[in-house]
Amino acid sequence: MPLISNEVQDIIEELRCLNKVEVITSVQPLKGTTDGLVFLLEDAHQARYILKFDDPESMELVSSFLTTYEDTSLLPRLLYTDDGNHYMLYTFQDGTTHVNRGSKKAWLSLLVKELLNKYEPYTGDEQWGRFQWPRESWLEFNEISYEQCKANIADVLPEEDHRFVKGLIPKLYSNAQLDERYLLHGDTGIHNFVFRDNSLVGVIDPSPMAGPVLYDFCYAFCSSPDDINEDTLFAAYDLLERGGAERVQLIEEVAFQLYCRIGICLRHHPEDLPNYLTAWGDWKRVLVKYAG
Repeated sequence: MPLISNEVQDIIEELRCLNKVEVITSVQPLKGTTDGLVFLLEDAHQARYILKFDDPESMELVSSFLTTYEDTSLLPRLLYTDDGNHYMLYTFQDGTTHVNRGSKKAWLSLLVKELLNKYEPYTGDEQWGRFQWPRESWLEFNEISYEQCKANIADVLPEEDHRFVKGLIPKLYSNAQLDERYLLHGDTGIHNFVFRDNSLVGVIDPSPMAGPVLYDFCYAFCSSPDDINEDTLFAAYDLLERGGAERVQLIEEVAFQLYCRIGICLRHHPEDLPNYLTAWGDWKRVLVKYAG
């Protein structure tokens, strides 16, 4: 067993005494996309678990999300959260992220059926967006997202493209007001999707927020530069039971998310930029087609 702090060892023993795990034979620190500490545990029967430490506010949000959607097959099963929300234990989802994922049409359709169609309205405070940084409206959330991404994109796109995307924001706000606020995963990208045998088998690392279902759907669609086309989009969208929109509205939602994805790409995955710029050019032609 790798050298692990006595505190972690004590917590693992406490979990065993609570009958949440059996005798743990292996503890492996993991590098993840979150700020907290993450450990992979394995017992003598080769059952595996994730033990995660993070700030209590984040842990409470994630715990609430996993509990709300505990019957969803794609999410890990929450096994335990301590009273102070300092750590949680949940089932491990075996597979890989990013690669061996099969077609986007297939995994996006499965995401819709097994997660997005199970979303429930958010009934908490009158706020939109991420709970750590609440916004008064969906308009404000998108305005801030636009400004942050514009700063990253700068002159990678022409000024006319920036102006066009900014002009979409009031439309997105109007569309969102026709939809209820739902409790969303908030980070539905391929970096948080677990694939096995070219199929989607899990969704990890929620960043819970309140907003329209269409946000998580378009975020997922734009989270990789491949297959950003009408056929893939409509095949999955036609399965969506919540957050309906007209075709032209959906096309505009994707345009905004694709623009934001280019901003994220420049900051975190610059190697994907050429493919995203190709997708952006293709999608502008789609916009012209539907706007006409």
